[in-house]
Formats: sequence, structure tokens, C-alpha cells
Amino acid sequence: MNGASRVRIVVLLVMLTLGCGHAEATEASVRELLEHSGARHRSVDPDALFDPLAVHRFYERREFAPAWTGPSCQAALQSLVGAIEDAESHGLQARGYHHDELLGSDHCDASRELLATDAWLALAAHLHAGRVDPLTVEPNWTATRPSIDAVALLEQALTEGDVAATLERLAPRDPLYAELRTALARFRGYATLSRWVGIDHGSTLRLGDTGIRVEQLRARLQLSGLLDADSEVPADAPFDDALAVAVRGFQRRANLEPDGIVGALTLAQLNQRASDRINQIRANLERLRWLPQEMGRRNIRVNIADFQLEAWADGAVERVQQVIVGQLYRRTPSFSGTITHLVFSPWWEVPHSLAVRDKLPLFKRDPDAVTRLGYVVVDRNGDTVDPTGISWKSLSPGNFPYRLRQRPGPNSALGAVKFMFPNKHNVYLHDTSAPALFSRVRRSFSSGCIRVESALDLAQWLLASMPEWTRARIDSAAAAGKEQTVMLSEPVAVHLLYLTAVSDGNGGVRFVDDLYQRDPALIAALDRAPPTAVH
Repeated sequence: MNGASRVRIVVLLVMLTLGCGHAEATEASVRELLEHSGARHRSVDPDALFDPLAVHRFYERREFAPAWTGPSCQAALQSLVGAIEDAESHGLQARGYHHDELLGSDHCDASRELLATDAWLALAAHLHAGRVDPLTVEPNWTATRPSIDAVALLEQALTEGDVAATLERLAPRDPLYAELRTALARFRGYATLSRWVGIDHGSTLRLGDTGIRVEQLRARLQLSGLLDADSEVPADAPFDDALAVAVRGFQRRANLEPDGIVGALTLAQLNQRASDRINQIRANLERLRWLPQEMGRRNIRVNIADFQLEAWADGAVERVQQVIVGQLYRRTPSFSGTITHLVFSPWWEVPHSLAVRDKLPLFKRDPDAVTRLGYVVVDRNGDTVDPTGISWKSLSPGNFPYRLRQRPGPNSALGAVKFMFPNKHNVYLHDTSAPALFSRVRRSFSSGCIRVESALDLAQWLLASMPEWTRARIDSAAAAGKEQTVMLSEPVAVHLLYLTAVSDGNGGVRFVDDLYQRDPALIAALDRAPPTAVH
């Protein structure tokens, strides 16, 4: 941006701050606001507009002719104000788009002219690509955010008289986005009813317990529809089987172990207020706005927080499979990539960090585990070392001169196949030698990679465009014990997402536990003052 442009932008902000009276905007007054650099200059807050450069570009393209002035002035402005107010239904805040300054005026003066343009351009950018830069709250994010020429779209919207409708069309078309908006309205309604029932903090609640906290639990589950609110239950009734069934139903919806016991995690979810759910929905609406418009004709979406994988083709889900994700201290990152190849009967190159933190302690306790579990020890020269000649107890994380590899076989941590999408995190999808863990509801057991249930079924789906790879051939390669790489003729996009509000399959929304506690930072960012522009 050159010096003259900087002067024009500063003066634009100055003039908006000083006000321009109530005269109708004209070409001359708009040009004056945008280009005047005279005696009225003084220092002002440069954040008065969301994107002064885009505002200037918009008027420069139309030779400074007013956009919101003339016989249709009030209709266009009212439509814009209505769209700004409707931004609340998208989880955004009307106050972030000059709502108060644009509301209730009978005049289309020059200052309101520029504020209206800035508000439309800002709202368009936020509905289409998100209000918060994902990298500020998700440092590993790599998906390409949607981009638009908002200036050209505004010109078209004003010409066609559909200022509000154009904005609405910019929001994601994902069915979950629509379900979240519906849920947002519903929970805002709950928040106004003041019918909330909380449960006092205390020790774990279980079968046979009595007291006020059991009464509160029963009332809370009645409010959520998991217990019959009309049934006659004495106030001092104990924690019975019916209550345990309702607790288990609640736990399943929240991705908590369905043990029918109200421990710390279950209590925390039960005590989420309507206002908490509103913020949770707002966070997930924003995450959906970050996603590319084109997710890939065939693509895989893994929701880390929901421990679930979906395989999509032509806009529809074709497969749903359970996954295991990273532990709290080895969290699976959120990013997008492309699966380029599969490896059957893979060797596992154990990362050094896992070798010294996980395997070294194991081998110190049980040196025979090296051979029994199929590990090969390699020295710094790349030569294989006989593990029986190593004094494992003398080694430490700071003194571990070896590299570990695990051969294919029934004990392999990678199972029968791995799905590769090259990325800086060295994260990928793979099979597992411990399928029993998929019976757990809360499946955060891995070291960062994603273990897939029925992984060979996913391999068959990925290889659908390669008919020579029959299921019999897939099974044979998986059992061969000899590593084989298969390049996909049609690479498949993969998106590792983190959504804590998901579809319940019946047009509603199910809330899941915020496994990695990522929601609070995003909610705080949404509540802060408008960010810098998206270019």
C-alpha cells in the first residue's frame, strides 16, 4: 500500500469519526471522504472499519458513485440491517457490523454509505470463510479457506436488489450447518425460559444413593427428555435402575463411557447450561465456515472429538467407521491432506520420541519383548543389532543410539494397512492390532495417528476406482507379511476435523465432550472485537 493510499484511508476514518451531517450521499461527498487530505485530518482509531482497503476498492471501481443512495436507499439499507441482525442466527454478533450506526436513520448520508459498504463486505467475508483466523486457535490448520471477490458480489447484489439473499447464500451449505442454526435458535429459547436445573458438586453418584443431588439429577434428565417428566417419583426416591438407564443414555450422546455412574466428566456435561450450549454451537458453526467449498468428490472426514470417520462420495456419506485418536498429551492435530497411497503389511518406523518414552521402559522391564513383538533394532550406521546383546537397563532417553522398526505381523501397531497422506505432522490413518479398544466409547488411546476400525473395508472403498484390487487381493496383501505400496489412481482428500456439536441423525444436534478443550479459545476469539480483514 503506497503513501497516498494510506493518507486516503486515514482520512476516510477521520471523516467517519467526525461525521458528515445528514445530507444525502453524492459522488462528491463519497470521493471527499475517500480522498480528502486537508485540514480536517487528525489521528483516529484505525480499526473503525473492518477493511478500509476493500471499501476504497469498491468505490474506486464505481468511480465513487454512492451505492446505498437514491430511491431505493432505505429499502437496501433496511435489507442490510435485517441481514446483520440475522447474523446472530449464524452465531455471529450484529454489533460487529456497524449495526447501531446503521439502525433507525431516515438519511443515506456519506458516513452511513461507507459504513453500510464496510458492514456488507465484512459479513460476506465472515459468512463465507469464518470470522476468526483458524491459525490463531488451531495452529496446525492447513485446509484452504474459501475465498470470494466480495467487492464484485456487492456490486451485483445492489444491482439485483438482493443484498440480504446474497449474504445468506455465502454461508456453508453443509446439512450440519443448518442443523446447528436450528439448534442455536432452540437453545436461545431455552435460555429465556429460566428452567435450568443444575446438580450440586459432590462425590460420585451411583445406584442406591439418595439426597438432594439425586433429586437434581432426576430433574435434569427429565428436562433433557431422557426421563418421563410426568411419572410420579417421591422427592426422596433413591438412584434407581430407571435413573441409571437415563444416565447411560446421556453418556452415550456425549461420548462418555456409559457406566450409569455420575462421575466428574458426566457431571460436567450435565451441568452445561443453555448458554454454554449456545457458545458450543457458535464455535462449531465457525469451524464449518473454515472448510473448503470443495471437500473433494470423494473424501474422508474424521471428527476427532466424536471418534468417527465418514467416507463421502458425491455429497453423500457412504461409510461410517469408528476411530481411535490421540491421547490428551499426544493430541491428533486438525488439518487437511490427500491420501495418495496405501501400504499393506507395513513396517512401522517407530518415532524416536515413542521409542524412548514407550518402548525403552518396556524393554527394560521385559527384554524378550523386543523379539516377541517383532521389533528390529538398527544402529546409527544402519546395521541391524542383536537385541539380546544390548544392556537395556543402561540406556536412557538421552542416551539411546538406536532406531526401532516393527516388522509386519499380528503384533504390528499399524495392523494390516496404513493410509498415507504426506504431512509435516507425520500423522496418518492405519489399522490396529488391538481391535478390542473400539468397544470403548471414549477412544483417545493413540500417540497422535488415527486407528481405523475395519481398516480393510476402508481400503476397499479407497481402491474402488482400481477394479484389479478385488477384496480377495486386498486380503491377500494384508496377510502377506511383505510390505506392498499401492498408489491410488484417484487420490482422496482427507479432513481431520474437530467438531463438538454433531448431527444426531434425526435432524437434531448431539453435543460431545470437548476432548482437547479447544472450544474455549475459539469462543473467546469470536467474542473479541472484529479481527483484521480476510484477503
